[in-house]
Amino acid sequence: MPLNLSADEVLTTTRSVRKRLDMEKPVPRDVLMECLEIALQAPTGSNSQGWQWVFVEDPGKKKALAEIYRSNATPYLLASKPTIHGDIRDEQRPRVFDSAMYLNEHLHEVPVMLIPCLEGKPDDTPSGHSAGYWGSLLPAVWSFMLALRSRGLGSAWTTLHLLGDGERQAADLLGIPFDGYSQAGLFPIAYTKGTDFRPARRLPAEQLSHWDTW
Repeated sequence: MPLNLSADEVLTTTRSVRKRLDMEKPVPRDVLMECLEIALQAPTGSNSQGWQWVFVEDPGKKKALAEIYRSNATPYLLASKPTIHGDIRDEQRPRVFDSAMYLNEHLHEVPVMLIPCLEGKPDDTPSGHSAGYWGSLLPAVWSFMLALRSRGLGSAWTTLHLLGDGERQAADLLGIPFDGYSQAGLFPIAYTKGTDFRPARRLPAEQLSHWDTW
């Protein structure tokens, strides 16, 4: 049953959930389909609706996807050298890194994984075309994550499995037509341990906004 949250509460408390994913509680398919029906109301360029949604429940395939992800994520995370910003982002970085490493180690345990796909390949296209391409899928993915939150579930947008040959390996594993569809990420899905998520500390809007000129 959906939580009694306002639209603003859902928008400001939908977090990237990693350490608070409940790996033990099953996620019913009908709940996921409810969320997907909501997500499919999102705008898409020229009403193309070229999206496809690949849910993975099979333990063997989840383990294989986690191994693809881990082969890229482990060296990436360990070798990353953080940029020093001199603001709240520096304070938050250790927690973000810790949660990312946790998900890297436990990804195979999540009840469900999702790979959203979009018809076509945007590689080597001008930024305007690339922005328009991904703009036909990303609003729907975010709507899906908001719908999860409103029902007591969480997820995290991960993309590291796409590095190197990972996207092709995932496509081969799941039968996704590699030449015809692009993968937007790998999303762990689970109920959350508690639902008391709060707005995150962000840089103030005044510091990030520009009016008529940079």
